[in-house]
Amino acid sequence: MSNRILVLYGSYRSDRMGIRLANFVIDRLRARGEDVEFIDAKAVGLPMLDRMYKEYPRGAAPEALEKLAGQIRGADGFVFVTGEYNWGIQPGLKNLTDHFLEEWFWRPAAIVSYSAGRLSGARAATAWHGTLSEMGMVVVSSTIGVGPIAQTLSADAEPIGEGGKALERSFPRFADDLAWWIEAAKAQRARKAPPY
Repeated sequence: MSNRILVLYGSYRSDRMGIRLANFVIDRLRARGEDVEFIDAKAVGLPMLDRMYKEYPRGAAPEALEKLAGQIRGADGFVFVTGEYNWGIQPGLKNLTDHFLEEWFWRPAAIVSYSAGRLSGARAATAWHGTLSEMGMVVVSSTIGVGPIAQTLSADAEPIGEGGKALERSFPRFADDLAWWIEAAKAQRARKAPPY
């Protein structure tokens, strides 16, 4: 039985390099039999956070928020594909994430980071770990960092060079860890209602 996984991506730049990594993750998870849906913050186009989804009266949230809330609630797990901006979190992805809270609870999240440089978005990944944990997700210990991204994935999201080989080697364990936590969370939710 496949798991329902949302892959969330947040770059708003006109020349988005990270889309290569998002597409790589989606393709590889689907090849493993997972049911994957792509959530592109730029395409969703939420305004800067003024009111969270839960702060709207029932049925009064904007259509994009209502749809996304259902997608998040229906997911078994999440993969956050994040670039690093000035040592920090990508604002587009953070804004999308902050519109919700309880919808994220009791499911695992995995972090895939990238950058144009050799540090592979490691500082953004570290910042996301605490943020996602605070939002009620279990963050899996396996992460993937890609950099320089242009020397690791082609425009068609195919691995290239030594970085691409390293990415191919690291992905199975990353995906196995995410699947393990998804199954554990599913079993726990089926056995026992969340405490709040």
